[in-house]
Amino acid sequence: MAKIIAMMNQKGGVGKTTSSVNLAACLAVAEKKTLLIDLDPQGNGSISIGLSKDKFAGKNIYHALIGQIGLKEAIYESELPYFDICPSDNNLSGAEIELVSLFARESKLKNAFKAIEKDYDYIIIDCPPSLGLLTVNALNAAHSYIVPMQTEFLAMEGLAQLLNTVKLIRSSLNPDLELDGILLTMYDSRSGLHKQVVNEIKTHFGDVVFNTIIPRNVKLAECPSFGKPIILYDIESKGSEAYLALAKELILKERFKGNSKENSKETSAKNNGSSSVAQEIKLPEEELLDIIPGLETINFDGIQI
Repeated sequence: MAKIIAMMNQKGGVGKTTSSVNLAACLAVAEKKTLLIDLDPQGNGSISIGLSKDKFAGKNIYHALIGQIGLKEAIYESELPYFDICPSDNNLSGAEIELVSLFARESKLKNAFKAIEKDYDYIIIDCPPSLGLLTVNALNAAHSYIVPMQTEFLAMEGLAQLLNTVKLIRSSLNPDLELDGILLTMYDSRSGLHKQVVNEIKTHFGDVVFNTIIPRNVKLAECPSFGKPIILYDIESKGSEAYLALAKELILKERFKGNSKENSKETSAKNNGSSSVAQEIKLPEEELLDIIPGLETINFDGIQI
């Protein structure tokens, strides 16, 4: 059964689509069957992995949401094994209006997932930069959510509204919705202001903040124009290393959570630092090595991948 994660923040320009695409790609490299749902009418996630709009104009997430087709018909393979995408285009901007008059409009995405959730390990939903009906559908369908947050003071603006929306979703639609974490993005280590913001956010939110911080990186900004996730564009870049680390952190968090529910003594030992990330992440198959130059030699934090 797929772990469904909504990547959400009503504030634009915080690295939400970048994080959705690259986290999904890195999970795929870890041999986790991953589906990216592009729920943003701008369709930037679809463009970022090189899908041509002509290819999916007649079958995408919009058509699945309004019930014209099944979700399986709107899923396309990427050039990376284990990584599929359900794309979107600007037709999705009219979906909120069309959904208003429909019965159970807030559950359209959740119902669509029933046909495919057994086919994947992870489903990542790239939400639009708003708290409208599309985002409500995503939060109702998701098991958890991640909040990308730029390391600037203004990024804190609107967070209370976002958390209030999540509270309403929990109380009325999805009581099991959990926060996976706040993901700090666009970090510049040379900036004293960025360091101060990181310290304040970690002090205030504590363990809710991911240990991985996504740096401001030229390669991350370039790769969408080439239609490739960062791991295919430049695996040795700082951006690639960061998203690989985020994928590892997320997988380990899920593993620990699952084991803790079973009161596993082995998990208790792992939580105390006895586990190796290398043991949790499977080595890529030969086909991955063929399409990602340098994957067999990249070393991150002393862990040979």
